[in-house]
Formats: sequence, C-alpha cells, structure tokens
Amino acid sequence: MTLTRRLFNGAMIAAALAMASLLRPASANTAIPFTTEAFKAAQASGSPILVEIHADWCPVCKAQKPILDKLTAEPKFKDLKIFRVDFDSMKPEVKAFGAQMQSTLIVFKGANEQGRSVGDTKEESIAALLNKSL
Repeated sequence: MTLTRRLFNGAMIAAALAMASLLRPASANTAIPFTTEAFKAAQASGSPILVEIHADWCPVCKAQKPILDKLTAEPKFKDLKIFRVDFDSMKPEVKAFGAQMQSTLIVFKGANEQGRSVGDTKEESIAALLNKSL
C-alpha cells in the first residue's frame, strides 16, 4: 500500500491530537454529587471544601465550570473536596446552605465556612475564593 500525502497528514494530525490529550493536565478534582454523610466526613477531616450550587440549565454555572476545572487542577488544590448540589432536585440542601440561587460557590475549611460568591465568572475572584479554603 502506498502512503499518500493525504493519508500521512491525516495520521500525523491524529497522532498530534492523541498526544495533546495525554499531555493536557487532568482535573485532579471533579465535583461529586452532594450527600450529607460525605460532606460531614470531609468537614470532620478538616479538608478544604467547595460546595457548588449548580443547575445544568444555568448559563453562569456553565461559564464557571471551565474556570473551576482549570483552578482545581492546580497542585495546591489537590486535597480540595468538591460537592455539587443540584439546585432543582435538592431544595432542602440548597436551603440548608442558605443559597438563594444557582451558581453559588461556598468554600469551607473543615466545618467553618470561609466565603461564598454568587454568579461570579471571573477567574481571579474565584481563585481568591478557593484560596480561602486552604
């Protein structure tokens, strides 16, 4: 079989894309669905915690996701526990956190709340919020 330029270029592009996906930093932390038991265990261990009050339909939540993915992939956040609370289906939990709307981010250091933001999509201020959990 003769290797044509088109086939060779296609193979090179496929290889480059495969390598890029291997070299891209994986997000060390991914949000997990909220459970009271897991949250209390994380608080008891003194872990840094982020609670995301999230809705899949929310454009602000969608804008926050890549920012959170980027920031939580940093080594300093390797121990950060991220809990996702669904705004629509977990109303008692949303109320317990005192959240009035989706796109609310709340950080804890152990059992103590350290800060919160609502509707923020600026990387710098979200980074400052996450730093309060450390």
